Amino acid sequence: MTKPPTEAFSAPPLTEAPLADPENPAAHLKLDGLPGKIVWAAAIIFALWQIYTAAFSPVSSIVVRSLHVGGLLFLTFALFRFRPSKTGHAGPPLWDWGLGLLALAIGFYQWVFEGELIQRAGDPNQMDLIVGVLALILLVEGSRRIMGWALPILCVIFIPYAIWGRSLPEPLLHRGFDWVQVIDTLSFGTEGIYGTPTAVSATFIFLFILFGAFLEKAGMIGLFNDVALGTVGHTKGGPAKVAVISSGLMGTINGSGVANVLTTGQFTIPLMIRFGYRPAFAGAVEATASMGGQIMPPVMGAVAFIMAERLELPYSEIALAAIIPALLYYLSAFWMVHLEAGKFGLKGLPADQRPAVFASLKRNWHLILPLAALVYMLFSGFTPLFAGVVGLGLTIVLILGGASFGKIGGLPVRAVAWISLGAALGSLVAFDALSVAATLMLGVAGLVLLCAAMKGWETLRLLLDGLADGAKSALGVGVACALVGILIGIMTLTGLATTVAGMILDLAGDNLAIALLLTMVVCLVLGTGLPTIPNYIITSSIAAPVLEKMGVPPLISHMFCFYFGIMADLTPPVALAALAAQSIAKAGHMEIGWIATRIGAAGYVVPFMAVYAPELMLQGTNVTPLAVGYIVLKAVLAILLWGGAATGWLLGRLGVLERCIATACAILLVAALPITDELGFAGALAFFLWHRWQVKRRPELTRIQTA
Repeated sequence: MTKPPTEAFSAPPLTEAPLADPENPAAHLKLDGLPGKIVWAAAIIFALWQIYTAAFSPVSSIVVRSLHVGGLLFLTFALFRFRPSKTGHAGPPLWDWGLGLLALAIGFYQWVFEGELIQRAGDPNQMDLIVGVLALILLVEGSRRIMGWALPILCVIFIPYAIWGRSLPEPLLHRGFDWVQVIDTLSFGTEGIYGTPTAVSATFIFLFILFGAFLEKAGMIGLFNDVALGTVGHTKGGPAKVAVISSGLMGTINGSGVANVLTTGQFTIPLMIRFGYRPAFAGAVEATASMGGQIMPPVMGAVAFIMAERLELPYSEIALAAIIPALLYYLSAFWMVHLEAGKFGLKGLPADQRPAVFASLKRNWHLILPLAALVYMLFSGFTPLFAGVVGLGLTIVLILGGASFGKIGGLPVRAVAWISLGAALGSLVAFDALSVAATLMLGVAGLVLLCAAMKGWETLRLLLDGLADGAKSALGVGVACALVGILIGIMTLTGLATTVAGMILDLAGDNLAIALLLTMVVCLVLGTGLPTIPNYIITSSIAAPVLEKMGVPPLISHMFCFYFGIMADLTPPVALAALAAQSIAKAGHMEIGWIATRIGAAGYVVPFMAVYAPELMLQGTNVTPLAVGYIVLKAVLAILLWGGAATGWLLGRLGVLERCIATACAILLVAALPITDELGFAGALAFFLWHRWQVKRRPELTRIQTA
């Protein structure tokens, strides 16, 4: 029965997005009643504004960035309390509404006085300084509410460093800057909080978050789960393999690791536990698989878009370089759960519990079309912004068209309706009557009217919820991008990045291995308190130039920082992805984190391999099928050996000595020194033959263990 309009368009309770510690009570605050309706409507308006500016560019870039930050902070102050609240449904206090409106007004300040600000650039007046200081204070407070203290403190301490740098000892000494110049740099122009990360957040990142949100609303999670269950659910340890595959597929449309844990994990973690996996191992599998979504093309994490802007490379080149490492990462996770299943005798799903893959694809194949179109456009030279607009538009058209045309008759009638719609919209583009974006908007508007006329209130409500959820999901990413602008602005102003890079060079000397290890340690240490985006921005600003000076290609240097920023979310003591999985698995997050680091071993090794063998990321001068295939073969063999060494199981149980030999052979295959490949291949072959002989000779080695 169709819902009446008043019920269909009532605002749902909005919850705080799980952007920080999922155990934080504030991360689950709900807003009901009038506050919930206001925030729901504000989130929808904000999302529509972002789509409009991305599709038609009606205002300048600085205005888009300032209103983006203002809108994010308005929603942040409405959804996140000054202190974590356990009251559940309490609305924001008046002063939080006031802070949100002030943040929004500061965003409009850049628009209203845009001309005057350009004329007095570098010489702000008193009102400019007041607005600039307030913008910084509100941004720091908003980010503290979402992410905690670590990142805001790290960024804020750079401000006094810029002002009083002349009083510091070498090598941190610099000439110092007047506070007016610091505020002008950070709060106006494109070197501070409205810098490149914010520009990327306001365009590419926001669109792709919405794209993922709408595909999820349309049922893509169900399709991914059905495909994973139907293909590997019946195999040894099938439920865990389902988690790896479904999370990997989810990563193709959603680049948020923690969000993936909290969506696919609701299904996969209980399924794994039900079929015999330890709760900690089940949580670790989901955490590892979900974090890989940030490196899984075509829709990678937000860092990939920032990297493309900083390196001035097409996004398609970033995605192409990530394909092989991403597949190796998921191969590692898949292999680990396979070995765990063999070790403990874990079975797959019964045949009657497996969904029919072809039936699911036949029912939902159309959901793949926007993703296929997105991939085609990204790898055909179109900008990510254009690809995101078209992908999002096609997704909305499919949702609306499926709901509307499904009510007008059988398959022939629906086919005619779809063909007519496609021909009408295509002709507008072909004859240059409208732009592609305008044509899609016209198609969406027409389908909205048709859906309303046919009383498809649930579908229209789904679209509005998708807009609101997408805006809410963008809060953590967008606010973090703006906040790290403080750090980037101060580094640019003082030359700190160059100073620190010089210190690393002095410490590492000419030894690339030491420089790589130092960079890895910095990424993992920073990751204990920082999200992936600021972690990448800081380390790539400091360490990537060092690696480049040592001969590492720029893209691989940045990828190295990116990968270890991701792995920091799996590495204890913080292990943010493990924290998210803990809330579902009900196991200790430290235990989950340590198991996850073992399952995701490839994530720690592949970046080193790529530095010494750029062909792994399709870089360098020797990118031929033979060269790439050889490097991939080495990596796969190393992963097989590491899996056995980590779990203590291959065809049967491995002893301590055998695990040490497997580890040594894997290290030889990764190293890029003379004769290490030959030793690694020979050692691996001898090890596998020895292990097989031992298993045949001693059947007790294959005895299944108890968890």
